[in-house]
Amino acid sequence: MKKIEAIIKPFKLDEVKEALQELGVQGMTVIEAKGYGRQKGQTELYRGAEYVVDFLPKIKIEVVIADDQVGRCLEAISTAARTGRIGDGKIFVSDILDVMRIRTGETGADAV
Repeated sequence: MKKIEAIIKPFKLDEVKEALQELGVQGMTVIEAKGYGRQKGQTELYRGAEYVVDFLPKIKIEVVIADDQVGRCLEAISTAARTGRIGDGKIFVSDILDVMRIRTGETGADAV
């Protein structure tokens, strides 16, 4: 199993969610986050004063999927989240050793 963590722009959440649902991804966790990458924040003007916003609003999506779904999942997320401008986000893939469903005690792929 693999865990995919995607950091995306907030307005792209619905498109990414729909793309993952079309693949049959069962569940996801969505977290509101703030951060920056290469863009190092942005400069904004407020009441005539310029100030720098270091941390930009982002959304972090986490899904756990079977190993054979990784390629399709990465493609779906990147296509749905892409705007072509700086700050589109990143996708991280990591191994999951085991999973347990608390309610039933199921483990492994059955628990996902």
